[in-house]
Amino acid sequence: MQCKWFEVCPMKFYYERGLLEKHWIEDYCFNNYLSCIRYKMEESGKYHEDWMLPDGTIDENLKNSSA
Repeated sequence: MQCKWFEVCPMKFYYERGLLEKHWIEDYCFNNYLSCIRYKMEESGKYHEDWMLPDGTIDENLKNSSA
């Protein structure tokens, strides 16, 4: 089952532009979205940076990309 936030998630945007490895999408967006920190924060209405990865780490490369 796909995460309900996938279509509007920055991870999808970064992946489609070749800035994010496929395993992030496969591991979190399609297989185990309940373990995604982004999902949990979105569900609880907590702010999180667009460049925060599903495991909660901050990817400065994404922050500095043209995305």
